[in-house]
Amino acid sequence: MPVTEADALAHVANLPGVADAVADARTAVDRLLGHRILRRRSAEVSTESALRGARASAALEGAAVTLDELRSTEGPTDPIVHGALRVSAELGALVETWRQAPRQVLARLHVLTAADVVDSAELGRPRSEGQSTREILGLQPPPVPAEVAGRLDMLSGLLTGPTKAPALVVAAVVHGELLTLRPFGWGDGIIARAAERLTLVSRGLDPKSLTAPEIGHAELADGYAKSLRGYITGTPEGVADWIRHCADAVAAAARDSQAICEAFQRG
Repeated sequence: MPVTEADALAHVANLPGVADAVADARTAVDRLLGHRILRRRSAEVSTESALRGARASAALEGAAVTLDELRSTEGPTDPIVHGALRVSAELGALVETWRQAPRQVLARLHVLTAADVVDSAELGRPRSEGQSTREILGLQPPPVPAEVAGRLDMLSGLLTGPTKAPALVVAAVVHGELLTLRPFGWGDGIIARAAERLTLVSRGLDPKSLTAPEIGHAELADGYAKSLRGYITGTPEGVADWIRHCADAVAAAARDSQAICEAFQRG
């Protein structure tokens, strides 16, 4: 990205193949939302989805953990997993603020993600000159801190301004921009995936947060970094491929939540 003309996100939505991929993801989510178990157990499905999403996001950061370990009384010890769990647990409380003050929410997500690792004075603050970034996806080096600040402001403006772009396109751009910038230097992947989910919830694609896109990204892990690298180039082809990847991830996450619903229904 980034483009600065009016309603830049709508232009992204018109890139080749994006509309069809978004429509397929929307169909998968709508199929999930129609499941009858949600009439009485939607909160339980959302909770299970959040747990599975935290596990998937941690795995994408290189921290493998089983669902049984997450549910155990002792719990995991890995700080990456702890951060992913804290983020997942607080997402619901951040939806309204995300609509109005996304920079504030990003700072909070960093506090939640990095509390066990980063010095307290650096929590919630974009990285400074000379501060390293934790790199696991093999992406090109991120922009310098001075550029990061301006692009975060631009992203915030895109999020709080009007657009005709579908929620999924907005969410994919948010995710891609945050991993391009890696604004905090530690936990940026967890933060970017949480921001994607917040966007899908706040813009009405999945208002009850029943799907965890992190699960889809983990399921499609072989294409995750590759598509991100294409997005970072800023070419129309690279950006379109990333949006399509995110749409496929949301569709996969919806199918996973559909399986949760069916498991609940079987008792």
